Amino acid sequence: MIHVTPSIVLDEAEIEESFVRASGPGGQNVNKVSTAVELRFDAQRSPALSEAVLGRLRTLAGRRMTSQGVIVIDAQRFRSREQNRADALDRLVTLIRQAAIAPKLRRPTRPTLGSKKRRLEGKTIRSRVKEGRGRPSTDS
Repeated sequence: MIHVTPSIVLDEAEIEESFVRASGPGGQNVNKVSTAVELRFDAQRSPALSEAVLGRLRTLAGRRMTSQGVIVIDAQRFRSREQNRADALDRLVTLIRQAAIAPKLRRPTRPTLGSKKRRLEGKTIRSRVKEGRGRPSTDS
């Protein structure tokens, strides 16, 4: 069992891991050892996630989530398989934790009387400055 938040607990059977060869530099180690991890988590069918969390997770995951609702995380930062497994799992847990936080609703407020007055005074001052830029009157 993987504890994400006090209310969200994932079963390890829901997470599927496959090991592939990492790309990039690394010499012989990269060419012969499958150290990169591809972690797959079916968020759409997971009983641990509510609809609200799933919706926020879909937005946060972006391209990492397939159209079927499966989150795919590739980890190949480290040279060892175990470190890459831990990194991929940590990234998944962090993503779900972020999705579990419900955004605070904005309560609309109205401007105060003082702020309205300051705004209008500023407009009046600006208007006088611009008025003074015109051509001088020829009333002599």
